[in-house]
Order: sequence, then structure tokens, then C-alpha cells
Amino acid sequence: MEYKPIPPSPARFKPQIIIHGGAGNITPETLPPDRYSQYRESLLTIIGKTHHYMFTPESSTNTLPSSLSTATYAVALLEDNPLFNAGHGAVFTRDGYNELEASIMVSHPGSYPKRGVGVTGLRHIRNPILLAKAILQHGKDDLLGRHSQSPSANMLDVPNAQGHTLIHGPAAEQLAKQYNLAIVPQSYFYTQTRWDEHTRALERERQNPGKSLATYSKEEYLPQGTVGAVTLDEQGIITVATSTGGLTNKLTGRIGDTPSVGAGFWAEEWAEEGDPSGHAELRRRPGPVVVISDALKGLMADCLPSPFSYNPAFKTPKVVTTRAMAVSGTGNGDSFLRTAAARTVGAMARFGGVSSKEAVSKVAGPGGELEKSAGDRWGLTGEGAGGIIGIEIAEARDDNGMLLDARCGVLQDFNCGGMFRAWVDRRSHAHFRVWQPDGSTPAGYESEDVFGIDLRRAGKRSEPIAL
Repeated sequence: MEYKPIPPSPARFKPQIIIHGGAGNITPETLPPDRYSQYRESLLTIIGKTHHYMFTPESSTNTLPSSLSTATYAVALLEDNPLFNAGHGAVFTRDGYNELEASIMVSHPGSYPKRGVGVTGLRHIRNPILLAKAILQHGKDDLLGRHSQSPSANMLDVPNAQGHTLIHGPAAEQLAKQYNLAIVPQSYFYTQTRWDEHTRALERERQNPGKSLATYSKEEYLPQGTVGAVTLDEQGIITVATSTGGLTNKLTGRIGDTPSVGAGFWAEEWAEEGDPSGHAELRRRPGPVVVISDALKGLMADCLPSPFSYNPAFKTPKVVTTRAMAVSGTGNGDSFLRTAAARTVGAMARFGGVSSKEAVSKVAGPGGELEKSAGDRWGLTGEGAGGIIGIEIAEARDDNGMLLDARCGVLQDFNCGGMFRAWVDRRSHAHFRVWQPDGSTPAGYESEDVFGIDLRRAGKRSEPIAL
């Protein structure tokens, strides 16, 4: 079947965002109320600032920022916050180093033919996500060998990123210098909290050989996940951006799922005949009156030929659905690698005829592929534990290009104690979750949901949002 991308038109989608701040052994026993409140305030503040950013037109074009810009904006804020295992809050390796990783990917290549890139083994880049973004943006020129830079004395021969998708260590850091990104000493990434987690876990392992791991604990939440953002812009492009310090007490030099395409992140767009994951009316044989889903309320008004109704000429149209999705994973990265978790979600959605929401649950939900990958070690080593967030969209059109149905929504599921996440709904209300989908919390904890806040106003504040 010939692939036809979603045709460009102004303001077709209302921008959306969902972010995460890690997943794993996060329970009331490992996350006391005061620490919980810190995560709640931080994630809601970051989602508020990013929401304001994504709805502020850029002065040069008078259009809203691209999903690429919005996703990297959100992740850079997460990297700068010491609560999270990325950037300034990154965990330590067994040898006491901070080695950072990041990645970015877009659902449709457009101006970015590489589509997705990852960087790893970074020790001096303040915001790894900005390096991933820069490599993606330079991709077209690099693939054609343009703008090469000659090596200086005592430097590697790195003319540009060439056609590479994954770049490690000194070569990646040399590219960051060429892009004039902020370079910092190792001490910048140090936080007392992460150092204490590092040393306590190593000591437990030494005192309990064969019974305790320095990368996982049932008694405390040792960060083994990532931060990430998935964003949708008004042109229908979805971007996933992910960043991490890796597993607590990982081996120095270990490469995880975060920079590995298809493991910790994935994005794609495709076309399919009919609408196998959508309405039954379109899956079977569309009649003269087309069903328009409630999800259209999440799209810009001009994506409809007339408000919420459409009566085409009396004939049976050929239906072609264009779908797009992007997901970001967080949790035990080695399990994401073993299952190619993010790409598996995309493959289930694309070739299995299911929604991306269902695919996320089949991989990251309770009893899913991630959990199964741990075998009889489930719950003992941290293996298989994790969660996935994302966004999916779908447009069903007839052979004249008339819109028949449209769907758009955020995705989220996890199989472990908890997953830090936040998103904004169509009413500009912020939602924060660690545990249950309904937002319920144990006694003594603040509410997970925040209703009635106009985040487009709150995001203008320079101080933390009053929640």
C-alpha cells in the first residue's frame, strides 16, 4: 500500500504533552509524604511551564513551537531538577561516576531524515537532551557530508555526526562542543541524595553477598528509570525525548535502553486501509453517515468540514487511516532492551490492528511483556519493572480526502510500585499521578489531581505554581 503522510494544514491538532519522572519500587513505604509532595510540585510546575511554552507563538514565525522544541524544553527542565535521575540529579556508577544518556525521535521525518538519535556515556554535558536534539537537527547535512570540521590537536577526528544514530562518550561530547552546548565538570551532577543512595546500596551488597544487589532494593526506591516527554504539535507530529543517568550503581560504561532506538523510545507514522483500531462502522463498511468520535473535541475546530457532523454523498468510500504514535519508557532499562519494548508497542499497533493504548498495556502493564521477561526473578531484582507513556493520533479519511474520524490521546501504563507522571487535558487541567489511575492516594498524601488551574496563566509565573 502506498504511504501517504497526513496532509499539512494549519492548526489541525491541539498540542498535547505528557511527561514522566521515573518508575520502579515507588510505594508509600519508599516514598514518604514530604518526598511525594516534592515530586508533585516539581512535575506540576514543569508541566505548567511547558504548557505555557507550547501555546506561546514563536516571534519569528508567529506559529506555535514544534513538538521537537516542546519535548526538549520539558526534558531540559527535568534534567535541571535534582529530584530526577537525569542531568543534575543523575545516579552514580559503581565507581562513583555520572554517565548520562539521552535520545529523541519524531513520528515523521520531515526535515529530520535520521528520525531518531541517541547519545550515551556523557560525563560533561549539562543537558544531554540538547545534544540529541542538535544531532537530529544536523542530520540532513551530516548524511550528505556537509559542514565538516577538521580535528584540532589532541582531539578525535569527528567532522560531524555523519550517518550515525547512536554516539558514545568522547566523540559525542566533542560534538556538543562543536554545537556550543554547555559543558560542566563532573561535580555539577553531584547531589548528596544520590551519593547516599549509591553508598548505602553498595554497602548492603557487601554485607549480604548473593542476597542483595546494589542496583535494586525492596526497602528504598533506588532510581533505575528515566525522565521523558512525549508531545504533539498542531501539525500532527509527535516527538519523544528521553534522558537518564541510568541504573543506580550500574557498571561504568554500561549502555541502557534510553539511547537505544526501539528499546526505551520509539515514534512512527503509517497508513493503513480501513480503520482496524477505530470505530466498528469504519472497520466494516462505512455508510452514508459517518461517525465522528468524541476525541475530536481534542482537535482544532478546523479539522472538521462542519461542526461535529458530515454527510457525504451516498456511496461507500474507501477508508484510509493515517496513524502516528510515540512512546517513552522508564524503569529497568536492561529489560526494555531485552524486549525491544518501545518498538514492540509500535509493532503491535501497526501490524496487530490494535490501538497504541492497548499495545502499551500489553507491554508495560501488569502481566505484560516486560514483567514476563523477568521470569521467576520478578519482584526480586528489579527486572521487568517499568512503565511507558505516550501519545497516539489517528485520522480516517475517504478517497476524496474528507475527514471521517479523528482520535487523539495520551497513553500510560506501568507494572511496578509506581510511575511519576503528569499531563494536561483538553480543558488545560493538570493531572499528576504516581499510583492509581483514579488519582487515589493513601492517608496523609496530597491529592494527585489538580483541577481548575489555567496552566496557560500559571506557566507565566517564575516562581513555583501554588497548587
